Parts: sequence; structure tokens; C-alpha cells
Amino acid sequence: MHALDILGDPVRRRILELLAGGERSAGEIGEEVQREFGISQPAVSQHLRVLRESGFTTVRPDGVRRLYAIAPEPLENAAAWFDPFRRFWQPHLDALGTELARGRRERRLAAEREKDAEEGESDPTEPQED
Repeated sequence: MHALDILGDPVRRRILELLAGGERSAGEIGEEVQREFGISQPAVSQHLRVLRESGFTTVRPDGVRRLYAIAPEPLENAAAWFDPFRRFWQPHLDALGTELARGRRERRLAAEREKDAEEGESDPTEPQED
């Protein structure tokens, strides 16, 4: 099965999102996914099995619990598949980053001007009276 077939399922994507924060037990994953998607525990187990068998996750026993974690290589392979297509969205993301930085800078400068005005400091660009 191709990585995008695995990642195409919203339940499996959500499981990977949960695991991005670190290792989780099958029970924790099941509770969250059942609540969010309204699916049964056996359905969650099936998704976990697909992720495990396709190499996207690893599992290790911890007493009676099974702890799942992300296996990075399949995600790296999927990301590499997208490389030829990045040129379509990367300039837009770069432009968005520039605009966000500009907005943060403008808000910071406005806050500094407001703070200076509250403290009664004069604008250094204005001529001062003797």
C-alpha cells in the first residue's frame, strides 16, 4: 500500500497527529479517536494495525498495555514524494511568512510607540523646544 493511501484516511491521520506528541497507549488512542470519529474500538484497532503493518508506527508492550509511537521513515518517504510539487505552494508559504513577520513587527512598533506615549516620552523625530 502506498504511503498516501495510508495517509488518505482521516482516522489514521488523526492517530499520527496524536502520536506526534509522543508515545501513547492503544487505549488512549482508542478513547480519543472513538470520541472524535464515533467509531468502535475494533475499528480503531484495525486502523492501528494498518499503521503498524505499513511501518508508520511501532508498538511495544508495557505490561498489559501496547504503546504506539511514530516510525519516521515512512513519513520521510511521503514527504520526499511531495518534493517535486513544493514549487507550487512554497512561494505562497514564503509570502505568507513575510506578511506575518511584517504584521508582528508593525504591532511591536505600535506597542512601543504607545508605551512611549504613556510614559510621556517625546518622539525623537520631532524637534524639541529649548
